[in-house]
Amino acid sequence: MEMTKEKILLMLLPFWDPQIPPSGISCLKGYLQQYGYPVKTIDANIEDDLKEIYHKYFEKLREYVPENQKGNFNKIGFDIMHNHMMAHMNHENEDDYIEAIKTLFQTTFFMDIEPDRVSELDRLISMFFQRLEAYILPILDREKPGVLGITVYTDTLPASLLAFKLAKNKYPHIRTVMGGGIFASDMTLGSANLEFFLEKTPYIDKILVGEGEQLFLKYLEGELNEQPPSKRVASLKDIHHEVMDITSLGVPDFSDFDLTHYPYLTTYASRSCPFQCEFCTETIQWGKYRKKSPGQVAKELLTLHQQYGGQLFLMGDSLLNPIITDLAQELEKEEISIYWDGYLRAERRAGDTENTMLWRRGGFYRARLGLESGSSRVLELMNKKITVEEIRTTVSALAYAGIKTTTYWLLGFPGETEADFQETLDLIEEMADDIYEVNCSPFWYFHDAQSGEERWKDKCIPLYPAKAREMFLIQTWMVDCEPHREEIYRRMWRFTEHCKKLGIPTPYSLQEFHQADLRWAELHKNAVPPMVWFDKQGKYINENKQLMKILTAQAAQSDDGDFGF
Repeated sequence: MEMTKEKILLMLLPFWDPQIPPSGISCLKGYLQQYGYPVKTIDANIEDDLKEIYHKYFEKLREYVPENQKGNFNKIGFDIMHNHMMAHMNHENEDDYIEAIKTLFQTTFFMDIEPDRVSELDRLISMFFQRLEAYILPILDREKPGVLGITVYTDTLPASLLAFKLAKNKYPHIRTVMGGGIFASDMTLGSANLEFFLEKTPYIDKILVGEGEQLFLKYLEGELNEQPPSKRVASLKDIHHEVMDITSLGVPDFSDFDLTHYPYLTTYASRSCPFQCEFCTETIQWGKYRKKSPGQVAKELLTLHQQYGGQLFLMGDSLLNPIITDLAQELEKEEISIYWDGYLRAERRAGDTENTMLWRRGGFYRARLGLESGSSRVLELMNKKITVEEIRTTVSALAYAGIKTTTYWLLGFPGETEADFQETLDLIEEMADDIYEVNCSPFWYFHDAQSGEERWKDKCIPLYPAKAREMFLIQTWMVDCEPHREEIYRRMWRFTEHCKKLGIPTPYSLQEFHQADLRWAELHKNAVPPMVWFDKQGKYINENKQLMKILTAQAAQSDDGDFGF
């Protein structure tokens, strides 16, 4: 007689933008259930009581930080918030704690903060942890899991650690397992950050680094128990670098989630990335690049649509380029309209309007483009293997088809000069009407985690003093070269102001996305439907099936001579 298998509780904790139901734990649920494990998945990011703290904390930050020091505020503000939470959890001395929070403001916004303002923020952090504890304990009581698995990113680390502590303190028999993207960035295998983290977190029984399905199953089945008890970390090395055959996996299981909270559903066509950009950690996380057939992906999208009703998907791939044309052709043949959004690389094929119109008819909705820089010299330093001309033609051809263009820019790559930065601003101004959205990030150096990190290892220095690192658990590193950190963050503010003057949005709220959609529709005759259309219950959208080329616009582009078709 087969024994009943222990229940698995999988969670994603705040703060993570809930655009999609949690992909990682949904894939794990679908996989583990095939082997008889009962699995419950929970996303705490949709809880209003917890989100309220996030909004109040950021409101206070906006009050405290001068306008000309905010930069890309919604992005870099998370550096303050998650480190503040970590220090709140781990501090032993109040004076050291206040100094650590001051250090955060000095190294992120380059300003001093008064102790009373630290106290105001601290009250919000205390309230968050109280609410989180009141949220988590009843879940543990109700679900009675044998294993608690949490997928963790840098910004979700404090809440995740509290959940692990609560589970171990109240139910010592629960096995606690941690995985997630944080182990491809801040805490890679063999890094000082990971070793220090292991010392400080005895309440986490196992850490799984990298692709999770087989590692988690082998852990549950006892196949990793032959490791010495002191070895709490398992990675693909421990299973002979055996990666998943992703063509054999089913679709993610979203059955535990109230999908009205998410604008998108999600799935994926591939794992890892075929490129090796110098700043990127994607191949660290996933290993060898693999992809499904276009027919399989189309079938999975239709299956998820039939199961859950959504038409709008955010694809989880690092890049859609290897599959985009074939997938669009597959979906164009289907009677049902599926719209899909994902990451795309600027390249020659993406700069051809024949291709972008095909993609548009196949449902391609938004291209998320890691353009990074408008300087040819910096693109070469990054090993991006794209040209400024390919950036121009890609953005133009996508906009011509009405596909929304979200553009990501990386500021302060080692060696970027003021002239290089100005070339980025000039290129954005040139392309302004064809850019749906801009988003900039500072260059972050991840020790032992980037394709090009060997070039910078002898120049890296710790950002935080030892006492602060004790509280944050994770050290942040800088590369000691031009441009220095303060100049990088100054450029972020200049970048943001430049884009505001050009009228290019950086939307975060639903209202801001609605305004960005209205602007896009005014600029482009072939514009994809606004996101709000997909929120209407019972509304079915199939305008891509009737889409026609605007021949006059195509002729004008061909006559222009800039594209080299």
